[in-house]
Amino acid sequence: MKLSIMNGTKEIGKMDLPSQFSEPIRPDLVRKAVLVIKSNNRQPYGTDPLAGKKASAKLSRRRRDYRGGYGAGISRVPRKILSRRGTRMNWQAAVAPGTVKGRQAHPPKSSKIWAVKMNTKERRKAIRSAISATIRRDYVSSNGHRLPELYPFIIDSSFESIDRTKAVLDGLLALGFSAELERVSEAKIRAGQGKLRGRRLRRKRGPVIVVSGPCKLEKSAKNIRGFDVIRVDKLNALSLSHDVRPGRLALFTDKAVLRLAEEGLFR
Repeated sequence: MKLSIMNGTKEIGKMDLPSQFSEPIRPDLVRKAVLVIKSNNRQPYGTDPLAGKKASAKLSRRRRDYRGGYGAGISRVPRKILSRRGTRMNWQAAVAPGTVKGRQAHPPKSSKIWAVKMNTKERRKAIRSAISATIRRDYVSSNGHRLPELYPFIIDSSFESIDRTKAVLDGLLALGFSAELERVSEAKIRAGQGKLRGRRLRRKRGPVIVVSGPCKLEKSAKNIRGFDVIRVDKLNALSLSHDVRPGRLALFTDKAVLRLAEEGLFR
C-alpha cells in the first residue's frame, strides 16, 4: 500500500508502507496490551499495617483478674479503658473491625503485586495491530476524530525540525486539522472527588505524531492540547489507541516509516 507524503498542502511524493501497516486488526490483543501497560504503571498503595491497632485493648474474662470484664454483662469484644473509679472501669470497644477508630477488616495492602506479564510476540503483534488501525478511516473516525479529506497520509520529515509551537500549529492547520484542534480544545469538569485531587478537567485525546528519533518537535509540540509526540521505537499499544480501542489518529513522518521498514521494529 502506498501513501502520499504531504508537506503542508502539497504532495511531494508517495511511499510504500512496510508490513507493520498490513497486520490484521485484533482489538482483543490491543485491549490486553493496554491493560497490561496500565497495570504495570499502577502505583502500589495501602494503609499503615498498625492502623487501628495502636490501642491497648486486651481485656481478660477470667473471674478474679484485675480490670477484667467477668460478670459485667458485656460482649466479648476488645475494649480499652478510658477511666476507672475504684474497681469500676469505663470501657470502650477498640481494635476490632466495626469499632470506633478500629482496624479495617481487609484494608488495601501495599504488598499487593499489580504487575501483569504479556508474551513478547503477543505484545509486538498488538502494537502492529494498533499501527495498522491508524490508517483505517473507519476505525479512526469511530473514536471521534475529525479527519482531513486526504487522511491517511505521511508527513514530511522536515516537520521534525520545527522549533516553535506557533509554527507547529500553522503546519497542522495547513494539513487540515483545524476541526481536530477545535475538538481537543474542549474540556469538561470531572464529576466526583477527582476535582479536588489535581485532575479537575477531562480532556479529549487528539492525534499522535510519530517521529524517527530525538528532535525539536518533541519540545515545540508539548503545549498543544491533546497532541502527543512519540519516537517510533518507543511506540506501544496505549500510545496508538483510545484507552483500549484501536484507531487513534496518527501522523508518521517519512523517516519514521523508513526506520520501521529498515529496522523491522515490532516484528
